[in-house]
Amino acid sequence: MNQIAANFLARCFAPSETIALLLRSEDAARPQQRVVTLEQVLQPRYLAWLGFQNDNGANIYVTANPLRSGSHGRTKECIASVRHIYIDIDTDGDARLAALRASELIPVATAILSTSPGKFQVLWRVAGFDFERQEWVLKLLAQAFGGDPACTDRNRVLRIPGFFNRKYSPAHLVAIEYPADAIYGPADFRLDALTSSPVLPLRGNERKSPATKHSHSEDDWAWVCDQLAHGKGAVRLTRELASRRSDKPNPVYYAQRTVDVASARLWLIEGIRIDDIITMLESRRRFEIPAVIAGARAREIAATAERMITRRKSA
Repeated sequence: MNQIAANFLARCFAPSETIALLLRSEDAARPQQRVVTLEQVLQPRYLAWLGFQNDNGANIYVTANPLRSGSHGRTKECIASVRHIYIDIDTDGDARLAALRASELIPVATAILSTSPGKFQVLWRVAGFDFERQEWVLKLLAQAFGGDPACTDRNRVLRIPGFFNRKYSPAHLVAIEYPADAIYGPADFRLDALTSSPVLPLRGNERKSPATKHSHSEDDWAWVCDQLAHGKGAVRLTRELASRRSDKPNPVYYAQRTVDVASARLWLIEGIRIDDIITMLESRRRFEIPAVIAGARAREIAATAERMITRRKSA
């Protein structure tokens, strides 16, 4: 558990950077806050202390952005630079996460935290943002994808994976997946194209494109669907697709998702119940996807496939 938290913090922050930790208990009058360097929090004794606090009811959070050296708090004025773009998805989580994954207007997320059943925090590691641009993008993300509009400040705190969310009984282990290992810039977020409509164009297989020209992803989709229809195994197909698409930020993640969405769509067409499809998706990736996130992932993929079929019928 401590290693999961340490890996997350090491990916999010650079050596010697200052961060703020927040420890909030439901029965405490006020939360504890600790302003520390990355090296301090990565010490085994410090991580063990955080684990002890979590075991005794404290929820553990960290600032999304690094603080100025010498800071004693985490006000907006204390934030040193923009490190992440993020969104909190607290309602209708699986469907909204599916829409976010599918949108052409944003890049692949660098981290997705499952903070509780059906609730997610999605992060993009970024560089080149000033504070004004960051807050504008955060507000557009929340508006477009149904995120929490209160979670759009630069001094926002995030849950740390590997610790338990103590708001629930039983407590929920905060899990994480890393869809991409990339650093994005302002040009990668094309949310300025949004109109007053909250409905976004979706990336992928249902997008209309000129009949004479298909994207690589559309070609991948057609190939995967054909291979599955002819009985090719999902494990081998995933491996081959990942090898073909080494240009992707995370080829394995891309291949797993493409194969699983296509499988779910095929199973639905064949009349298999959606509950059984979710079980089959979980079982297929049981050695590749953490168990604590596999269920939410399988439900989201099944829901995505179901919407694809619905859109096709109504087109």
